[in-house]
Parts: sequence; structure tokens; C-alpha cells
Amino acid sequence: MTRVHVPVTPGPPIRSRPDLIERAGPMDLTVLVADHASIPMNLGAILLFDSAATPTPERIRSLLADRIPRIPRLRQTLRRTPFGCGRPIWVDDPGFVLNDHLEVLAHPGSAAEPELFRIATDMLCQPLPPDRPLWRAGLVISPEHCALIVIVHHVLTDGLGGLAVLAALADEGSVQPVRGFPQSPPSRWAMASDAARARLHTIRAMPVDIRRGFAGLRELGFSSTSLRPIERTSLNRPTSSRRRATRVVVELADVVATAHHADGTVNDVVLAAITGAVLDILQARGERPRQLVISVPISGRYGADPSKLGNNTGVRPISIPAIDDDATRLIDIVAVSKALSRSTVRASSAAPLGGVFRLLHRTGLFEVFIEHQRLVHTFETNLRGPATALHLAGYRVAGLIPLVATPGNVGVTFAVLSYAETLAVTVIADPDIVTDQDRLTDALATRLERLSRTHR
Repeated sequence: MTRVHVPVTPGPPIRSRPDLIERAGPMDLTVLVADHASIPMNLGAILLFDSAATPTPERIRSLLADRIPRIPRLRQTLRRTPFGCGRPIWVDDPGFVLNDHLEVLAHPGSAAEPELFRIATDMLCQPLPPDRPLWRAGLVISPEHCALIVIVHHVLTDGLGGLAVLAALADEGSVQPVRGFPQSPPSRWAMASDAARARLHTIRAMPVDIRRGFAGLRELGFSSTSLRPIERTSLNRPTSSRRRATRVVVELADVVATAHHADGTVNDVVLAAITGAVLDILQARGERPRQLVISVPISGRYGADPSKLGNNTGVRPISIPAIDDDATRLIDIVAVSKALSRSTVRASSAAPLGGVFRLLHRTGLFEVFIEHQRLVHTFETNLRGPATALHLAGYRVAGLIPLVATPGNVGVTFAVLSYAETLAVTVIADPDIVTDQDRLTDALATRLERLSRTHR
């Protein structure tokens, strides 16, 4: 593989605004705690261009150079503050150079889907330099594919924010205002004053925060029965620093029809297929759990702005009976999902969960906890992407493949994204734990086909 250098000439710095304080939020701090594990807390996507017409490296470089200034966070670093000055702040990186983040990977030989996914997961699992803006991109050019791989640290944004970034980069995105760059970092006095006001606000908001904390415990499903540990499986062992990705792509309309027939959601159908596939693998290994617990993220917002990123996400563990019949299991999932959605405040679980994680980090027990936790068997993320295909520099993005990295003892994670009338499910697994990943992926495809077959 040949690495092609694309020359970039940075523009002169512009200092046009006084102190502007953008802090990492409480949920961002939780992400940073989770970053102290075998794999960095990165997420990303593979943008597959239409094979009929593919962009040149110069076109991609020109597009990024033009549109990155519309997304301030892509030219900022996260810095600690002095004592008494509050949470870490985002500040402009005056030394930002596009070439530090964009690499062109010319692949003269075969770069079919498995090789493309290998390149993407290698990028996903590699820590990002903390002294630079927390993202990287790689343009893979081969006879089979032209793809742009984009990886960002989770502290920079959650999945919904990632879609906002993609929309701002795409030709279809609205033109965002560009502020002066680089902005002057805030003074110590300004940070200390802002932190004092934030502490006062926290005290005043304490009654609301307490009520939200109890709602968060309900979102986490805390009860006398939920405190029981999950059943052990061979998929739940401390993971390594490697991941492998495979995917299943189906017609979104088929899944929507199945969801409507079951009076549920697209995510309910996907959960039914995922649990069925995982049960197939476990049963082939001689394991027969009575139920599986899947952690599903819950966003606290319904949209995102590329100028205001960060994290606003809670989690909802869903216990699913180990029933082999897909239709029956789907009915159970729909009932549980409806009950949980009625009884909780969206993303309220972030507060109690974040508090526990940060406490474990301070005591040095966080990594031990996540590598031996018995709360969930796997994770599933599901995002609704653009309904029509996007374009970058005039070139059609034919496919959008989500990627996430999950630390701890969860051997396989599922990332789901709808895009341009298709639904893609990426299976991201530790190859040392999920040695039968191809079988798992085939089982997932079979389960999705089985669920949607009746309602076409």
C-alpha cells in the first residue's frame, strides 16, 4: 500500500473574538473515563463511493479544506484547566494542518471488502494523538473500491453528532457560518469565573438533578430482579486491542414493514435478529442462556448541530428471552421497549452511570470493572441516517458503514445505520473471542431475511 502525500498550505491565523469557553460536558467526561481500557473510545464510518465515478485525492483534500472550517470542533483540542477552573475546555489548535489528519492510501492490488474493513478497523483501534484535534481520515483507492474512512474520538461527538458532521461535509449540507480561526484561549480568570457560575448553577439545579437521577435508575432498569448478574457466556471475556468488522445490508422497506406489522420499531426488528444470531452462535458452542441482555443507547436530543457537538446519551439495557422463534421473540421485544419508553426520561441514565464510572476511575477500579462486568452481553447502536444518498465533491456516496469500538469484556458489538433506503448492520468483534464471526454474520442475515420475508 502506497501512502500519497497531499500538500496543504495553512492560512494565516485570525484572532477575532475574546474569551470563549466551550467545556467538555459531564457525559464527555464519562467517555474519557471509558477511554482507559484496551481499546480507545473511537467511532467512525466508511463512506463507499459509487464505483462508476470516484474522486481524486485532490478533490477530497479540497473539499475537506473548504468544509472543515464549518465544524469548529474538528480544529480544536481538549485541554485540562488549572485548579479551580472547572472541567476541560475545547480550544482552537493554531497549528492545525489537514495533512496531520488525512492520509491517502493508494492500494494497487486487491482491496475487496474484507481488506477495506481491515484498514478501517486498524484505524478505529489506533489511539488518536491527544495534542491534536481528535479525528483522522483515510482515503482508500483500489481497483475495487474508493472509500473515505473517518474516525473520531467519542468525546468529540456521539453518533447523532457524527451524522451532523457528515451532513456539514456533504454537498447537500447547508452552508454553516465560519468563525475566525484560531480563537484566543480563555484567560485563567475567565475560566475560574465561569467555573464558579457553573457550580452555583449545579447547586440551584440539585432538586431537578436528583429527580433526573432517579429517572436514570429507572432507565437503567434498576429493580430487585435487575440486580441479578447476567449469565456467563464465552462471548464475554476481556477483549484485546484488535477488532474485525463484517456487515449485513438489507432493504429498509422490508424491515419497516415487519416493524409496522409487529406494532414496533425498526430497532425492535434488528434486536430480534441480533439476539437470534447470537443465540445461534452460543448454541453451536454448546451454551444455552435463558436470556440475553443488550445495551441500547438512548439519545437525549432529536437533532445535532455541527457547531455544538459533544455527548448527550444514556443507555437502556433490554432483557430478551432466549426464544428461538423470531416472531415470538419480536413480540416480547416490542412489549419491553414500549414499557421502557413510557417509564423513563430520555438519556437520564447518563447521570448515575457517569457518576459510578468516574468514581471507579478515581479509585483505580474502572478497567477491572468493565473487564469483568456482568450487566450486559452485547451493545447495539442504531441511527437513522439520510434517506437519500449524499455526495462529496460531486461524487455519490453509495454506502455508509458505521463503526464503533467498545472496551471491556463484550466480544461483539453491533452498529446499525439506515441510509438511502438500505439498512446496514456492522458486526464489530474481537477476532480472538468471536472466531466464528462469519457464521455470526450469516446467521444475522438469515434472521433478518426470515423476519421480513412474510411482510414484503
